[in-house]
Amino acid sequence: MLGKLKKAIAFYEEVLSTPHRQEIARELRKEEDLFLLLLYSEMIGIPNPVFYYTLELYPHIIEKFHDWHLRMGMENSPLSGIRCC
Repeated sequence: MLGKLKKAIAFYEEVLSTPHRQEIARELRKEEDLFLLLLYSEMIGIPNPVFYYTLELYPHIIEKFHDWHLRMGMENSPLSGIRCC
């Protein structure tokens, strides 16, 4: 009984989200772009009051940096400390 209910809920969620997949992906990408901008803002000259705490995130986010700066229209990395291009 519980398994059938879980399958029904999964099917319902799939039906509701199918027409909006691109919109959801676009919004998630915008949120990630804003987060990365805030994360790297200190390095590009924008004051970041929580810079000390965001330093811990750099090793986890550095893999996404190249795709991000290309998506933002920067042909080369704007940060001298990060050589990704």
